[in-house]
Amino acid sequence: MVQPTLVWKFGGTSVADPIRLRAVAERMVAAQRAGHRMVTVLSAMGGSTDELNRMAYAMSSRPQLRELDALLSVGECISCALAALAVHDLGSRAVSLTGAQAGILTDDRYGNAQLQDIRPQRILDALDTGAIVLVAGYQGISPSGDVTTLGRGGSDASAVAIAAALGLRECEIFTDVAGVFSADPRVVADARQLATISREEMLQLAAAGARVLQPRAVELAAAHDIDIHVRSSFTTAAGTWLQEETVFEQADITGVAHRERESFYTVSGASPAVITAALAERGASVGSMVRDGDKVHITAPGVEESEIVAALFAAGARVLLRDDMGSVSIVGTGVGRRPEVTARALRTLEAAGIQPQLVTSTPSRVSFHLPERTVHHAVRLLHTTFGLHQDIGTERRRDSVTRSAS
Repeated sequence: MVQPTLVWKFGGTSVADPIRLRAVAERMVAAQRAGHRMVTVLSAMGGSTDELNRMAYAMSSRPQLRELDALLSVGECISCALAALAVHDLGSRAVSLTGAQAGILTDDRYGNAQLQDIRPQRILDALDTGAIVLVAGYQGISPSGDVTTLGRGGSDASAVAIAAALGLRECEIFTDVAGVFSADPRVVADARQLATISREEMLQLAAAGARVLQPRAVELAAAHDIDIHVRSSFTTAAGTWLQEETVFEQADITGVAHRERESFYTVSGASPAVITAALAERGASVGSMVRDGDKVHITAPGVEESEIVAALFAAGARVLLRDDMGSVSIVGTGVGRRPEVTARALRTLEAAGIQPQLVTSTPSRVSFHLPERTVHHAVRLLHTTFGLHQDIGTERRRDSVTRSAS
């Protein structure tokens, strides 16, 4: 009988110290002894990437991107080597692989490389020897042979891509929360854990600031029809299944996401086309954009303010930056096509004295850009207004039959 293969991913908090790393190793060994072939993608130990980044900027105010990738990729390799040592100590075998050794091929865009291909032969060879395979997440190798990184949270993308390359239909992401919630439970005490969520809804939540999954990982899951199971590293409880589903003509509100800080730029002297092109040259993209007479208001989440300002100045534009702004977004199937949802949200915010500076929408998301000091209050107001704290008994339940390929 062919043993089924599992692809797991553990985030930085889950491997934050030797005790937690050993707990991860014990979990992998138990799964292997239960009859599974194990591939596990690890992030760097919690906080280590930030520390490496601080060291880089202590050396240079503008680090050379190639060397920055070479430095930041080290953290994941340390996690994998330590976990492999723990597995051996527990009486099983393990092989730790860098992204390059695991066959993760990218383009040459340092700091935010795009995946080009996964050639998993070395992973398969190691599995055939009975080893647990530990892959360094967040990294790959460019056509010129250089180490590249996949952007913040890139280990999620690594895991989903490896699952796809191995022909699997599932990937498990272990994190420090129990699953996906209707809002950040640190902000909304009665936020509800979701049993399932569609890929589109999760993509919109992630793009709006929910930090459970990297948006690119969700896109990869959609492209390769992979279900993602988000669950806690610290318990065996069921988490949240992320999967495709039929979308009907209804405005189901899934959750409220937020960014505590989302800089707001007012640009003069450049058209939207010029602005977009200037940012694209630096590998940055626009989050929201609205034209107001001869001015253009934009956001660019996840991009350093200095990079945005420098790019726009180089294009001949004038820029006014507001760094006291944040955003709150309502996410759900069809909400952007339902004007009554936006109207109700605006009435709620304005009744509390909160005046959004900009409102933008997609078919599955409505975002309100507002003063940073009001963000948490706005999240709680909208979560209550739309009844997201209530267990209304309409949770979509996942079929219990596993889809993993053997």
